[in-house]
Amino acid sequence: MLVDGVRDYAIFTLDARGYVCSWNTGARQIKGYEAAEIIGSHFSRFYPPEAIARGWPDHELRVAAMEGRFEDEGWRLRKDGSRFWANVVITALRDASGELKGFTKITRDLSERRRREDELRQSEQRFRLLVESVHDYALFMLDSLGFVSSWNAGAERIGGYRAEEIIGRHFSNFYRVEDVVVDRPWHELVAARRAGQVEIEGWRVRKDGTPYWAKVVLSAIVDEQGQLAGFAHVTQDLTQQRHTEALENAATRMNEFIAMLAHELRNPLAPIRNAVMLMEKKGLGDSVLESMRRTIDRQSRNLERIVSELLDVSRVARGQLLLDERPLDLADIIERAIEGVRPAIDREGHELHVSLGEGPIPMVGDSLRLGQVFVNLLNNASKYMGPHGDIWLTVARRQNEIEISVRDAGLGIRPEMLSRVFELFVQDRDTLERSSGGLGVGLALVRRVVELHGGRVEARSAGRGHGSEFLVHLPRPPQPAAGEAAAAVEPGKSAAAATPCEAVARELPRRRILVVDDNADAAQALDSLLAEMGQETVVVYDGFAAVEAAESFHPDLVLLDIGMPKLDGYEVARRLRALPDGEHFTLAAVTGWGQETDRRRSLEAGFDRHCAKPVSEASLRELIAHAHSDRANRSRAPAE
Repeated sequence: MLVDGVRDYAIFTLDARGYVCSWNTGARQIKGYEAAEIIGSHFSRFYPPEAIARGWPDHELRVAAMEGRFEDEGWRLRKDGSRFWANVVITALRDASGELKGFTKITRDLSERRRREDELRQSEQRFRLLVESVHDYALFMLDSLGFVSSWNAGAERIGGYRAEEIIGRHFSNFYRVEDVVVDRPWHELVAARRAGQVEIEGWRVRKDGTPYWAKVVLSAIVDEQGQLAGFAHVTQDLTQQRHTEALENAATRMNEFIAMLAHELRNPLAPIRNAVMLMEKKGLGDSVLESMRRTIDRQSRNLERIVSELLDVSRVARGQLLLDERPLDLADIIERAIEGVRPAIDREGHELHVSLGEGPIPMVGDSLRLGQVFVNLLNNASKYMGPHGDIWLTVARRQNEIEISVRDAGLGIRPEMLSRVFELFVQDRDTLERSSGGLGVGLALVRRVVELHGGRVEARSAGRGHGSEFLVHLPRPPQPAAGEAAAAVEPGKSAAAATPCEAVARELPRRRILVVDDNADAAQALDSLLAEMGQETVVVYDGFAAVEAAESFHPDLVLLDIGMPKLDGYEVARRLRALPDGEHFTLAAVTGWGQETDRRRSLEAGFDRHCAKPVSEASLRELIAHAHSDRANRSRAPAE
């Protein structure tokens, strides 16, 4: 009754030949047979075909008969043909004389345990394969003393050791000699054991002795009793990231240096340019002096261009070149670019052939930046060609784009340089004797500006001595309605012509102008130029004096430097705006700081205009002419 009532174990008896003689409830539950169905059948009925084929049931009985007991685990079959994992114990039954009477067989269903063990084994196998296949991290184990006990593919890639070379050796082999001397590896093991896990960054050494910057996570592993079993060691090679960060920091410092350098160069440039303009107006009355004045004029213009290129280097490299897009006439932009380069072209005796087609070329863009594109291309054509050469500028109106070609009969471009001419700082050394200086920024700027306008630019040349052609492709905007077109671009006039600090050709009104600059040379030269232009001026050299002068002088226009000691231009602007009549004058920053961030900051401080030194006569005329309109625009602006 006890045996028959057991349900978790199949307990039954076999005769000496292996035929079933008895069958309990557990046997029926586990194997699925009723007693009447199975008693009298051979017990091999419970074995899969492959076990029967190799004679395993008979083997079990032989061993049990010889040794008195047999135990095994393996697959068995239920009545429905399904398999289960069984633990089997067969015990021989002998009488008092020792004669074999049969066997007792106890079977336990271990399928669930087997399933869990298989899952665990598969999980461990997947984890091991995962760890071994990781290449970006060195994942390995240390024993409790720090000796390497496992090694993955990432560890081999980073450390340089094969598994058979490093397993069993101490992990201090990965440290520099100076770190080993001060026991750093052992200190880190102690720290990991105390805290459970530590994260460390520092230098490590590869097998070949080369150092690399590593981030290490060292974790202590303890057993169920809390005893230290070893350490898990994860290493990430951050050498490239550290190098990238160093480059980014260097780039940031370089950008700051460029901005500072441009500011420092613009400060002395401003009085030089103003003095040259004033000498031209006064006339020197001596041919030698006039020749020297023209030399100073040309070279100061070159220096001004180099300063502008310095700032453009920073903007292009950081992808921070911004556009001020407005409706404009591209034909007018090109004509003004031609006017800008005409002195250089005439000086070399070049012949410029221009074909713009009939009528305006309306589009939306940044007039200043597009002007730079064509000035750069025309300057390059003039620069890399001998005297008395030909330059062609042609505009073709396509269905969906405008194609502008600038072609010259100059030195040409070597085939290997065609793909690189638009990169920053790239200049063909074979043509440097034709260059009048520069940083190799012009064509990189051309490409960036054109791409920001949704276009593309390409260079063509048949090689050395065969000239060059640069093609600018700009998208044509959708055709506006007739009224909109007239409003957007008036015939013969660019809609961008009223851009701040650009030239205007008109008779100047007489304004009261306050000049504020701590650089006495710059202030006095600007004062003289303004006086020559018929303006009433007062000059001061610091911020406090500026506030006092504004209260008594009541200026129409204030030309204010920003980088001044004691009280900088931003604070002066705020104090001037706080005066009773502070909203009644135009406030213009005239400064060596010309980055986009400087412009935004000056506008936030209360400036109406921001002009980088040196300020041209045309820009001064623009400031003077629009002084009252700036005031009117400000008074109409809605309060925030």
